[in-house]
Amino acid sequence: MHAHIASLKKKLYFFVAAYFRFWANLSLKRWKPTVIAVTGSVGKTTMLHLLELQLGERAHYSHFANSAFGISFDIVGTRGVGASKWRWFKLVVIVPLRALTFTHTQPYYVVEIDGERPHEAEFLASWLKPTYTLWVSSGRSHAIYFDSQVRKGKFTTVEEAIAYEFASLARHTTNTVYVDGENELMQQQVAKITARVVPVIKSDLKMYQVTPASSLFEFVGGTFTVPYPLPKETYVQLSMLELICTELDIKINYSLDNFVMPPGRSSYLQGKNDINIIDSTYNAHLVSMQSMFTMMHEMRVEGKKWLVIGDMTDQGEGEADQHTKLGEAMASVPADRYVLVGRRTARYTKPALEAAGMGELTVSFTSTRAALEYIESHNEGGETMLFKGSQYLEWVVEKLLKTPDDRNKLARQDEAARQRRAKWGLE
Repeated sequence: MHAHIASLKKKLYFFVAAYFRFWANLSLKRWKPTVIAVTGSVGKTTMLHLLELQLGERAHYSHFANSAFGISFDIVGTRGVGASKWRWFKLVVIVPLRALTFTHTQPYYVVEIDGERPHEAEFLASWLKPTYTLWVSSGRSHAIYFDSQVRKGKFTTVEEAIAYEFASLARHTTNTVYVDGENELMQQQVAKITARVVPVIKSDLKMYQVTPASSLFEFVGGTFTVPYPLPKETYVQLSMLELICTELDIKINYSLDNFVMPPGRSSYLQGKNDINIIDSTYNAHLVSMQSMFTMMHEMRVEGKKWLVIGDMTDQGEGEADQHTKLGEAMASVPADRYVLVGRRTARYTKPALEAAGMGELTVSFTSTRAALEYIESHNEGGETMLFKGSQYLEWVVEKLLKTPDDRNKLARQDEAARQRRAKWGLE
């Protein structure tokens, strides 16, 4: 019964999305902005926020909207469903009315586009036809939705299927596509597109430094200083930022003191007992995990380092392999404690850490509350702790905060998310 309902939802998804796209398109045609699309497996929202700091009021930004539905709602200036399922019925009426009367006025539209499911990026790309696309990454995000394409023989690997989906934006771009020149799958996908392709490469970055509270990226054109601990791979977004600002004839501000990091990406927060918290709880797959581990390895700290890592969800048929590789990647970081949270990390990641000789430093919990109790009772003070993964680790971070009001800086603080955590007994 549940499988039948899930299948019906999949069939209806694009049918209903097309309804909202039809009406939103009326508003878009009146607006006629230069569309700057941002896409990729990880780093999209950070890229959007970096662009916002440079472009300011010259652009409208698709905050909290990156799906086939959300972008239509954003274009007509209304919010999505949120916690109320009844709002779907209201939106059926609201969107047409807004489409007939509402128009954004900014010359640029910076829109974040996800490839969460097959054909979603294509659905949006064929409609928006971006002038510029910044494709910042490609990895196993939402891999579970692409397993069927591999089984049907459409693609050799899930990674290839995901890259093809993101490349929909590149294929429909009218001017320039910026890509990670170190990613082979991305390079293959843009080899024959009609738009101009501009790759960014590691050698663009001349120097990188990171502390728990800041990071520095030096390029030939200037040095970005950021009040957050960002992984080295952020050079991709920053290099693209330089390039597109030059393209748009916008003076680049290299001091990012006013940059606001999206919640749960890579934020520094002060914890109780002088704990340095690096909050990266928003999402997790192996590519983003590895980038944060590399950052922790390079980070200079005075106290001990802890890695607090939750399960990686939506990994589909590659779940065991990905979580085993997660353990191998964690073992490459000389940490003082490895704290695992979730059944997947318990089953696959913990044995990998033990095989690498890290068994005595590793603890594993299937209960999020039990993990919090362990951290509270075993920290000595002054540790730098990275939090990344699922299992509602943002709740653990909240309970460790020195200043309770800082919870507003955490991911998933809306009422719907709080209700989901409450069902787990996390209040």
